Amino acid sequence: MTFFLLSIDTPTNLTLQRLPDQLMSQQIYINGEYLSKDDAKISVYDHGLLYGDGIFEGMRIYGGKVFRLNEHLDRLWESAAAISLKMPLTIEALASDLNECVRRNGHDEGYIRLIVTRGSGELGLDPFRCSNPQVIIIADKISLYPQELYDNGLELVTASTIRNHPAALSPRVKSLNYLNNVLAKMEGLQAGCKEALMLNHLGQVAECTGDNLFIVKSGRLMTPSKEAGILEGITRNAVIQLAKEAEIETLELALTRHDIYTADECFLTGSAAEVIPAVKLDGRIIGNGTPGPVTVKLNEAFRALVRS
Repeated sequence: MTFFLLSIDTPTNLTLQRLPDQLMSQQIYINGEYLSKDDAKISVYDHGLLYGDGIFEGMRIYGGKVFRLNEHLDRLWESAAAISLKMPLTIEALASDLNECVRRNGHDEGYIRLIVTRGSGELGLDPFRCSNPQVIIIADKISLYPQELYDNGLELVTASTIRNHPAALSPRVKSLNYLNNVLAKMEGLQAGCKEALMLNHLGQVAECTGDNLFIVKSGRLMTPSKEAGILEGITRNAVIQLAKEAEIETLELALTRHDIYTADECFLTGSAAEVIPAVKLDGRIIGNGTPGPVTVKLNEAFRALVRS
C-alpha cells in the first residue's frame, strides 16, 4: 500500500507527496540493511539461536535520542571481549547506525534492542566454526508495567531459581542466554506478581529478573554490590549518581531478604522499567505499603535527567 502526504502550496494549489518508505513501516537493521519486520531474518544455523551465543543491550529513546548511548556501547564491547566475540564494525559506526535506525523509525520515545550473535556455523558448540556475526537493531515501543504499578508499587515474590553462579558465567556479560531469568520470571507470574526477586548462591539479594533493586532505610539508599552477582545496570548507575547529587548517602553492599522486609522503601531500576516502586515482598508489606519520599524524589530526578 502506498501512502501520500497532502501538501497545500497555496490556498488553491494542492499537491500529493509520497511519504518515504521508511516512514510507512517498522524498519529492522541487520548488518547495515534495513528490512521490514516480516523480512528481517537470520539463519537457523546462527549460534545465537542454537546456543544463546551472543550479547545484547536494551536502551531507551527519550526525545529522539538514545539515553546513555556511550555507556551501553562500552558495556556491549566489554561483553564481546569477555566471550571472544569479534565485533564486525567499530563502536563509532555502530553508534551512527543506532541513531539512524531511531531516525528511520520515527521514535521520539521508545526502546532499542541491540543484538550481536556469533553468526552462522555448523551444528556443535565450536564458536571458531562460525562466521559473519549478525548485528541487529530493533527500535520499537515498550511498556513493561502498567501505569498503576508506577503509581502504587509492585508486589514481588522470591524465586526459587537463583541467579547464575558468577564463577560459571559472569553476570557482567549481557548474554542472549536468559533462561535463568525467564524461569524466575515464570515463578513470579505464576504467583501473581509481575516481577520476582532472585538470590545468589549465598542466599543474598542479587537482582530481579530484569531490574536492579534498591532499598531505603533510615534515609540511606542501599543496593547490592557487583560482587553479589548482578548486572551493573546503566539506569542503576544513573540513579546512584542522582542520589549522590541529592546528598543521599548511598551504599553498595550485601543485602538479604531481611533487609527488604524491614526497609522503609524499595524500588527497582532498569532501561525498560526505568524507576518503579516495590511495596510488597513475599506478601509482606515494605514500609507503609506505598511509594516512599526518597523513591518519589529519585524518580522525579531521573525524569528530569532523561528530558535534559
